[in-house]
Amino acid sequence: MTETELITEGLNLMFVGMGFVMLFLFLLILAIQLMSHLINRYFPEPIKIVEPSQPPSQPAISNDLERLRPVIVAAIAHHRRTQGLK
Repeated sequence: MTETELITEGLNLMFVGMGFVMLFLFLLILAIQLMSHLINRYFPEPIKIVEPSQPPSQPAISNDLERLRPVIVAAIAHHRRTQGLK
């Protein structure tokens, strides 16, 4: 075989191999979608009924920063105290 024929056969083999891999991946995607559809159709998730909760005993804080502010101040004070800072 000549060098040109070897390159042609190599490219042919490469494209046929890539074609089979691509075909397999497409079939795999279709099979996964089919299984997902069947599971969602025959085994749907149960509907969860949300019961009203008890009102909170403490007033709701609308901002997380307001709730974390004392913690942050205490952490800074502790750091300054342990580092000997003013």
